[in-house]
Amino acid sequence: MFSKFKEKLGNFKKALSKTIDDKAVAIEPVIEEPTPEIKEGFEEDIEPIQEEEALETPQEEENYEVEPIEVKPVTTVPTTVGSEDRKKAEYRKKLEDRKKEIESKTEEEPIPEEKKSFFKKFSKIGFTQKAKALVFNREVYLDSKDLEEPLWELEMGLLESDLALSVSEAIVESVKKQLTGTTKRIGSNTGEIVEAALKKAILDVVSANTFDFDEYVKDREKPVHIVFVGINGTGKTTSIAKMTHRLLKSDYSVVLAAGDTFRAGAIDQLGIHADRLGVKMIKHQPGADPAAVIYDAVQYAKAHKIDFVLSDTAGRMHTNLNLMSQMEKICRVSTPDLIIFVDEAVAGNDAVERAAQFNEAVPIDGSILTKIDADAKGGAAISIAYITGKPILFFGIGQGYEDLKKFEPEWFIDQLFNQTV
Repeated sequence: MFSKFKEKLGNFKKALSKTIDDKAVAIEPVIEEPTPEIKEGFEEDIEPIQEEEALETPQEEENYEVEPIEVKPVTTVPTTVGSEDRKKAEYRKKLEDRKKEIESKTEEEPIPEEKKSFFKKFSKIGFTQKAKALVFNREVYLDSKDLEEPLWELEMGLLESDLALSVSEAIVESVKKQLTGTTKRIGSNTGEIVEAALKKAILDVVSANTFDFDEYVKDREKPVHIVFVGINGTGKTTSIAKMTHRLLKSDYSVVLAAGDTFRAGAIDQLGIHADRLGVKMIKHQPGADPAAVIYDAVQYAKAHKIDFVLSDTAGRMHTNLNLMSQMEKICRVSTPDLIIFVDEAVAGNDAVERAAQFNEAVPIDGSILTKIDADAKGGAAISIAYITGKPILFFGIGQGYEDLKKFEPEWFIDQLFNQTV
């Protein structure tokens, strides 16, 4: 299932993983420790006392022999000595005050470790090279230029997988937004980064307009009338049989309406399924008015308290005006609760286009995609809900009655990425 699509996703993963690994160059961070701002030589900040040496006591002065004369006692020396002591005391006090001031400032304003800037530690690297941004915790910065080539590969891969252009563009844009301008941590497998972005992008697309069929019909007034439409040969009648089997297993009662009176053998084909499943089928002669057949089936269900009426209709293209007007008459005479479009998943973009055209002519409520097990590309399964704005309800995954898988976005994503190369 989806083997081609997985291959395309694998190619994109490889391309972008290689881009990330190429950017993940080994750069040794150059650590520049900040220079301590504490000044040890604080004494130099204080201007030394001038002529300090000259203040020593003049005890070593030479004695000269002179004629004895009467000399009055000199009073300046004691004055000078007193001045010396005072200046020394002031100088020592300045030193002590300066020392206390610096010690106090050092205790009050320690250099906090947390304030050391990342850009000081790694000033020679930082984020100056976005293209080579692996500098810390093995993280790589991805910009738009890095993604151009891988995203081009992705878009081409999606288109080759039969995704509609608008859907491919939406997925690519989502991946680009997720990865551009961010730093991505590099683990043991860089492909995980790519796959996570891809999964989210595709999940957003396929999850649009989700609809829980079981919850809807459980609370709906009975009988619930469901009309199946589509072109010939896409598995419409078989899908009705599978749906009948599913409803019977849930203890609902079912009646079938053979509304395809146009195709030879269509009534007999539905009758075989009705006999196998043990349910009632309302039919008229080939070529009869299908609106009358379906009206009778709805009246039968009301009279016999049947829970569901499943109406088959003739395969038609939206361009067949007669058959489209016939469909409008069916919906007018016996208003359906649900109109379900049935097509093959392997039809790819053709199925998407037909669903869009049917939705314009006779608004559908949801889709069933058959042969999903044979679909190698997966394009229709991703695109159809996005293009029509209506949900996928079920997948046909085989030929048996049990092979009707309720659509679940997470299950579908798992199938897309399972065993991706």
